[in-house]
Amino acid sequence: MSSLILMRKMTGMMNKSIFYCLFILFPVLLLAQNGVSRLESYLQAQHLVNIKELDPTILSDLKYATTDNFTKTVLYDTLSNVYLHPVAAKKLVKAQQYLKEVNPDLSLLVYDAVRPLSVQKKMYKVVQNKPYALYVANPVRTGLHNYGMAVDLTICDKQGIPLDMGTAFDFFGKAAGINREPELIKEGILTKQQVKNRDLLRKVMIRAGFLTIRGEWWHFNAVSLNEARQSYKVIE
Repeated sequence: MSSLILMRKMTGMMNKSIFYCLFILFPVLLLAQNGVSRLESYLQAQHLVNIKELDPTILSDLKYATTDNFTKTVLYDTLSNVYLHPVAAKKLVKAQQYLKEVNPDLSLLVYDAVRPLSVQKKMYKVVQNKPYALYVANPVRTGLHNYGMAVDLTICDKQGIPLDMGTAFDFFGKAAGINREPELIKEGILTKQQVKNRDLLRKVMIRAGFLTIRGEWWHFNAVSLNEARQSYKVIE
């Protein structure tokens, strides 16, 4: 084979390689250019609100965008911002304002907000045949996260370190509940300071219009599930 023919073949192979690389990288390049993933574009099209645009002082650590969650699986592979329905978003901003009035060095730290139904299905599939499967709602029965009407969060200090709430986020056990805290203190499962920290979180969230649930100190609803099902649409 002559060197000229060989060079032509090598050039053709290089051109094909470059084409395939550009083809594969195009979505990434497009994302870098626009700064918004397909999922975030969809959430925006559903008129959900990026919390950072309303109040950049609210911090986030989206646990399901990492493996630092009970499933040990990345569920939000293209989500880096906190999105909520405008109703819930406005209440969250108010809660942050109330918290800053109590202590300017503290901030809300969001672990999870809107959870599209597609992600709920993925989560449900991941946990099947595992001990915590009972704690994950069947996507057939929509929950308030699926409407962008629920938020999981804590309080952190100015270094971003969460206050001690007695358990980690998504802890499955009685210590995560809020209805028996005095008893848990007597039993030595929770301390008075841990409950005091929880009280502060509940205080600012309830004042802003959120509803609590008994089993999870970190979970708050902006509206009731009945109201969401009647008045709002599921985020697919």
